[in-house]
Amino acid sequence: MHRLSSAFILGYHGCDERVGEKLLSGAPFQPSNNDYDWLGPGVYFWEANPQRGLEFAKETSARRGSGIKRPYVIGAVIDLGLCLDLTTAPGLEWVLTAHRSLVEVSKAADLPLPVNSRDQLRRNLNCAVILRFHSIRKAQGLPPVDTVKGVFTEGAPLYEGSGFREKTHIQIAVRNPQCIKGVFRVTAV
Repeated sequence: MHRLSSAFILGYHGCDERVGEKLLSGAPFQPSNNDYDWLGPGVYFWEANPQRGLEFAKETSARRGSGIKRPYVIGAVIDLGLCLDLTTAPGLEWVLTAHRSLVEVSKAADLPLPVNSRDQLRRNLNCAVILRFHSIRKAQGLPPVDTVKGVFTEGAPLYEGSGFREKTHIQIAVRNPQCIKGVFRVTAV
């Protein structure tokens, strides 16, 4: 984990056009809090990737019952603050510790561990581990993290034999809304 003084990033949030326009007018973001959210509860952004943010909104709009009717993307300036960064060894160590703790608690309570879906679109286990991480920090009297950052390799291989995937991305879950320093209209994707 780290708190970097120069840790501003540009993030992109896929949403419905009505929601995006409200956010651009100053409305607060509504955090996601599903039990399958990849990085736990927070407001989700695609780092430096407006195209993927818009693709996400389009993919979501195609699902039955989706609230996204007109796919849209807005940008935000985000201060990572105190960040659980899953691209660093200390961040990964924290998550491993949280997983071990979750396994112990689940065994003691005779409860099954959540599982990620086969297609990896619903990540119930990952979410439970991140939630356990937050509860461990709280129990230890440590300050809560402001953001969680992770790299995800998803999609088909970019080419035959490739280690690159077509939808690889960095995702940020902002837990502290004060870390969203401003929003802006994305004019070209």
